[in-house]
Amino acid sequence: MKTLLISALVLLLSACAGEYKFSSNLSGEAIDDYFKASDVTVYDNTRAPNLPYEIIGLVEGETCQEQANDAPAAISEARTLARRAAADKGANGLVIKKCLVFEEQGQGCFSRAICIGQAIKTPVTDKQ
Repeated sequence: MKTLLISALVLLLSACAGEYKFSSNLSGEAIDDYFKASDVTVYDNTRAPNLPYEIIGLVEGETCQEQANDAPAAISEARTLARRAAADKGANGLVIKKCLVFEEQGQGCFSRAICIGQAIKTPVTDKQ
């Protein structure tokens, strides 16, 4: 009985050993693109960075509630899209100038959220 149990255990463990390969439909580039907004620091209009910075240009982020049963347009999503646009321009900072939510229906949207800001480049400092 003991021999049968040990041989069954060895057989089970040897069946799990092997050369397995992981395959995914996600590419490293897509993941980098998705998370690049996190590399941009957000400053509001009243609190600009204390470091010297270079203004790269204006960016905006806009979200739209297309259907009545969709989630309402949110400033947080518009701000994230503005951060992504700033990262596309090579910025590492974003000074938000204004964020607005339009609740009235228009331009194919039930509600819209827009954030406008300046993409800036600050000196890189070590975050520790």
